[in-house]
Amino acid sequence: MATRHDIRNVAIVAHVDHGKTTLVDAMLKQAGAFAAHAAESLDDRMMDSNDLEREKGITILAKNTAVKYHPKDGGDVITINIIDTPGHADFGGEVERGLSMVDAVVLLVDASEGPLPQTRFVLRKALQARLPVILCINKTDRPDSRIDEVVNEAYDLFLDLDADEDQIEFPIVYACARDGVASLTKPEDGTVPQDSDSLEPFFSTILSHVPAPEYDETAPLQAHVTNLDADNFLGRIALLRVEQGELRKGQTVTWIKRDGTMSNVRITELLMTEALTRKPAEVAGPGDICAVAGISDIMIGETLADPENPIPLPLITVDEPAISMTIGTNTSPLVGRGGTGKGADNKAAVKDRKVTARQVKDRLDRELVGNVSLRVLDTERPDAWEVQGRGELALAILVEQMRREGFELTIGKPQVVTKDVDGKVYEPVERMTIDVPEEHMGAVTQLMGVRKGRMDNMSNHGSGWVRMEFVVPSRGLIGFRTEFLTQTRGTGIGHSIHEGHEPWFGQLQTRNNGSLVADRAGAVTAFAMTNLQERGVLFTDPGTEVYEGMIVGENSRSDDMDVNITKEKKLTNMRSSSADTFEAIVPPRKLSLEQSLEFCRDDECVEVTPEAVRIRKVNLDARERARAASRAKHG
Repeated sequence: MATRHDIRNVAIVAHVDHGKTTLVDAMLKQAGAFAAHAAESLDDRMMDSNDLEREKGITILAKNTAVKYHPKDGGDVITINIIDTPGHADFGGEVERGLSMVDAVVLLVDASEGPLPQTRFVLRKALQARLPVILCINKTDRPDSRIDEVVNEAYDLFLDLDADEDQIEFPIVYACARDGVASLTKPEDGTVPQDSDSLEPFFSTILSHVPAPEYDETAPLQAHVTNLDADNFLGRIALLRVEQGELRKGQTVTWIKRDGTMSNVRITELLMTEALTRKPAEVAGPGDICAVAGISDIMIGETLADPENPIPLPLITVDEPAISMTIGTNTSPLVGRGGTGKGADNKAAVKDRKVTARQVKDRLDRELVGNVSLRVLDTERPDAWEVQGRGELALAILVEQMRREGFELTIGKPQVVTKDVDGKVYEPVERMTIDVPEEHMGAVTQLMGVRKGRMDNMSNHGSGWVRMEFVVPSRGLIGFRTEFLTQTRGTGIGHSIHEGHEPWFGQLQTRNNGSLVADRAGAVTAFAMTNLQERGVLFTDPGTEVYEGMIVGENSRSDDMDVNITKEKKLTNMRSSSADTFEAIVPPRKLSLEQSLEFCRDDECVEVTPEAVRIRKVNLDARERARAASRAKHG
């Protein structure tokens, strides 16, 4: 087998917010990817190019970049291809795709928080793929860092995931990615590494521990499609890793599809990544990560091969979906109305509204092209589809992107995807890790008990904080986050990962309070809000347009209540000193899209438009709802 020494392929994996994208920024700057004057004006987190990624501060899509590293000993320039992966298990399909492109992974761990659930998730994937690991302890300058303990926890995690001897012998790099400094010697807790002023030790560790791509000089061409992109001029672009042979611009290759059928296609354009841009190239060799244009219907996991000797590569497999929700066209009385309220002028105009079933279906089909972990199934209704994904966040991100594109949708309550094993129903379970101050421990244990959570582990670091691990059914976590933050007064930190399937846990009672439902259409009045605010928490501002069946607040009792929130004050021509007493209106609670999905009950759904997110009853008519309730009660 021959080896290419001028290239290295590595993925950076970590728990959310441990500093992956910041580290990639520092690597790009120090490898001279930008001119000196440009480097000063660059944004932070350059790899998070998507608007939603910048707003939420998380990585959603796996992206690749390439840095040209000039060794200090004056050797040949080496290209390091870096894949920046998401930290949320909900975007696990992106992680699995990223790992199929590389020969090793850098596992980034926060020097204070230590390994967390997603660290376990991404490391499990890397160990299953038999990839060597470099451990990087990041944020060593945090005042609460505990480097020795975190390294020991990392070793424990490797042993827990049944790593073999070769995998446990990993190098450790200590870094402060924000300052662009790394070292191989352990600094004091809470300090930046002192014996280095750059990421040079990190680069040299990558060169010495990431295996160079190996290939067979006589083997025919094989290239694996690992990601898709689109360009206004070139059309669909496929990102590939060339496993064997060479790929040239203008070459005719055999495209092996998922179903095994083959057809010959011509590569009209070949691009290679440099820093954050793609540049035209003539040839890509074994181990190169490149992009090709000219194949309009190519899909992830397919193979480009030699026409003389086409050999397919294995398809990329991803974990099964765990959560599903129904996405359909907007069926509310306010469908297609223009923007009213804050920020409406710069949102989609009325004529750009996408309200038809055909437009929604086309958009969902387009999403399937680049998102391997989603599934779209038909329902008995022609204007609604069941969308299955890894978790609530992944589905909420899809809905948020559609909403920004001008779509109006009705979203059903998230449900779990069950499966039958030997005639019994099994449901997905999650491993939830919770960090809370000691005084909230009882409240969290009680919250988890109601949701059928089983405590597996509990540890006290002696700093006033407790870490608890629970195994809990996935449907118990729908709507958990809001209540959890309320009970812990905003101090609790919770993360969960998919842990497999277990037998059905039985009935769960998650939301104790009922809803306040508008009983007629109209505009909300301050007078009506004043009278209703002692009944519960309201969600609407004065002047907001409502319709019958729309949920305007949360009842303080367990049952639903129909209310008239459009009631106006009766005016008289008599003046009296006590008539105009002013009462302060309690500011309404504004629910985000994720919070609205969590709040939903089974008979409720969420209406999503570019300007507003409203919660409503599935059945808007109060009399119909009362009949349905009595039928359900009396069987």
